[in-house]
Amino acid sequence: MKGLVIIPTYNELENVPLIVPEILKQDKELDVLIVDDGSPDGTGAKVKEMMTKNKRLHILEREKKSGLGRAYIAGFRWSLENGYDYVIEMDADFSHDPNELHLLIEAMRNGRDAVFGSRYIGGVRVLNWDMKRLILSAMGNSYARFATGVKLTDLTGGYNLYTRKVLEGLNLDRITSNGYSFQIEMKSKSVFKKFSVEEVPIIFRDRSHGSTKMSGGIVNEALFKCWRIRFDKWFKKY
Repeated sequence: MKGLVIIPTYNELENVPLIVPEILKQDKELDVLIVDDGSPDGTGAKVKEMMTKNKRLHILEREKKSGLGRAYIAGFRWSLENGYDYVIEMDADFSHDPNELHLLIEAMRNGRDAVFGSRYIGGVRVLNWDMKRLILSAMGNSYARFATGVKLTDLTGGYNLYTRKVLEGLNLDRITSNGYSFQIEMKSKSVFKKFSVEEVPIIFRDRSHGSTKMSGGIVNEALFKCWRIRFDKWFKKY
């Protein structure tokens, strides 16, 4: 089966040359798509340079920074147009370990339609976070579970696999979240549609290069979107 790792980028010039080779060496059936939001630091140009040496690397360029959700939706559509069997969401900054890609892929090969990496199976599996961030993350996941009614351990995590079956089965036009609530919406609606899903334990490491993209606006969006997602379930808008 042909897979595509989708990596949204904005000013990830330091990380892209490091993460791409690590991904490609994991599985010869994996390609990488960089979805770049017009990075002023030259991320897009660097990817194009790398593409001249590797046909498994691709780029989808957008004119401006439009958010995580829009980047992934664009990547999903690109994957469907280009015949991929599944996609994997992944950060550019090594927060998600390329050596754990096999955990998601193996679960998919065992029959799952969607596989979600979880930082909270068997305890907290997060490195380099202070207590404040750990508490906020735990509270955010508890809130998301309560609001959506979806009993996953890690609704906000971003290391996830979706098969073509899921991407074609969901109405991507109705996936409206743009920040980290995008992850909550995709996972929740996959559950609502009764796809076969599984969480697998992964280790999350805070970024070592570049700066975080988290903002107050992203958090506020998630607070309200969780309830919108539940309303969508009631009215079957998925």
